[in-house]
Formats: sequence, C-alpha cells, structure tokens
Amino acid sequence: MLYYVLHLVLKPLTRLIYRPTIEGIDNVPTTGAVILASNHLSFVDSIVIPLVAPRRMAYLAKAEYFTGRGPVGWGQRALFTALGGIPVDRAAARSAHDSLDAALAVLNEGQIFGIYPEGTRSRDGRLYRGRTGVAWLAFESGAPVVPVGLIGTEAIMPVGSRIPRVSRLTIRFGAPLAFDHLESEHPPAVARRVATDTVMDAIAELTGQPRTDCYNSPPANPAQPETEP
Repeated sequence: MLYYVLHLVLKPLTRLIYRPTIEGIDNVPTTGAVILASNHLSFVDSIVIPLVAPRRMAYLAKAEYFTGRGPVGWGQRALFTALGGIPVDRAAARSAHDSLDAALAVLNEGQIFGIYPEGTRSRDGRLYRGRTGVAWLAFESGAPVVPVGLIGTEAIMPVGSRIPRVSRLTIRFGAPLAFDHLESEHPPAVARRVATDTVMDAIAELTGQPRTDCYNSPPANPAQPETEP
C-alpha cells in the first residue's frame, strides 16, 4: 500500500519540481527479471531510480534506515520500504554474501533489482571500477542488465547535505546487455570481470563521466560519515 501511495504523491510532485529528462525507458523489459545497474552520485539516486522505473523494483539499503525511532525514523523506514529497500547489515561478516543472496531472490521472482556496481557514491564525479557482483547476479539469474546513467543528482543532494536542492537531472536507460556467451568463452572469474567491465563501459557512454581503474570505497574519516543506501 505504501508503495502505491508514495508513487501517487511523489512521482508527479518530483516531475513537477525537477522536470527530469528520462531517456530510453523502453529499454527496460516489461516482464521478467531485470538488473538495473547504475552509476552512483548521490543519496537521492535510490529515490530517483525507483520513481522513474516502469515497474516496481528492489535494491539494498543500510539496515540503519529501518531501525530509527520517532517520527523521523518512522518516515525514513516508510520511505525506503515503499521504494523497495531491502535492509542489509553491512557490518556483518557475511554482509556481501547475504546481499547477493537477497538480490538473487528478487530476480528469481521475476522482478527488477537495482545495483550500483561502484559499491558506493563517487565523491569526485568519476566513474569507478565496477565490482563483479552485478555479473554474478546476471549469470546466476539469467537476467539481462540494463545500464542506467544518472546525470545531475549530485547537485540535488551533494555528499554531506541534508536538504535536497532544486536542480535539473537526466536519467538514461541503455540497451539491455546479455552475457550468456561469456560463460562458454572464459573461466568464471574472467567472465565476471569481462561482463562487469562491459556494464561500466555502457554506463560511461550514458553519462560521459571520466573513468578511473580504481575501486571506490566509503570515506575512512569518521567525521565524514557514509550515508548512502
């Protein structure tokens, strides 16, 4: 119920305020399992993508977003639940394994799952090297990967800000990618790396971001906390 209420209110409101440019939405299959693999620039990315996706989707979110108290905690929990957030305790030893299992369960039910192959937000605007979990999901589920390019979300809610700003944004959905052929051409680890690099190439083409071969990581400075889903 919260999903439909939120979309009934937020979707027209955000389109009125931000007037987003949405391109390639027809590239998202109307049925069956789909992986939406996006670049990651802002906290609001996890709100923007579910609001513009043509079907209900799920994605991983920090467990802290579901455990807050008081009106703010309730509102936060309601928002992430309605937008398809799946709580994950990233401090747990089996966090990465459990996250992939949760994602695979969504795909095995024929739904859309959203993932950020970079792992965390880019703080300098560059597109970082993708982690191979996206490829593992594609191979295990057989789902196509639709690359997504977000442009301008970092201006709406820069890292460290609490209140969103009004700014234009663009969401681009690329053509679906399939990697079945790679499994017969390469060893598993190599196939996952090739598939992931292909996804990142497609995202880069959609966004025009400068690239880096480095992996991205959350900030080590406790005074600059990581607040992304």
